[in-house]
This record gives sequence, C-alpha cells and structure tokens, in this order.
Amino acid sequence: MNENQKYEEALAQLETIVRKMEANEFDIDEIAAQLKTAQQLIKFCKDKLAKTEAELQKINAEAE
Repeated sequence: MNENQKYEEALAQLETIVRKMEANEFDIDEIAAQLKTAQQLIKFCKDKLAKTEAELQKINAEAE
C-alpha cells in the first residue's frame, strides 16, 4: 500500500474489487489475494478518515 495514495483512489480500487467479487469475475486462485487487498484498502481508508477527523477536531478546537 502506497502511503501517498489518495483516499479516493483507494476507495475506487476497493469498489472495483467488491463489484468484481459480486459478479464472480475472480477465479478461485485470485479470491484470497483480492480479499487481502480489500482488507488492506479498508484499513487504509479507516486510518485516513480517523486522521482527517482528528485534524478537523484540532482545527475546530483552536478556532474556539
């Protein structure tokens, strides 16, 4: 996972994986690897959202 990756890019990649899984587009050999990638993308997105929320709360606290 690239630390410089943008949230929107990671989310788009995750959505593609989910869409392909739902459409049974992965063969049996790809499913585990794609699931692992999806888990990493979910963690990345959650971490990015948490970091952004913390930054926003800090900015709001400084403004008060």
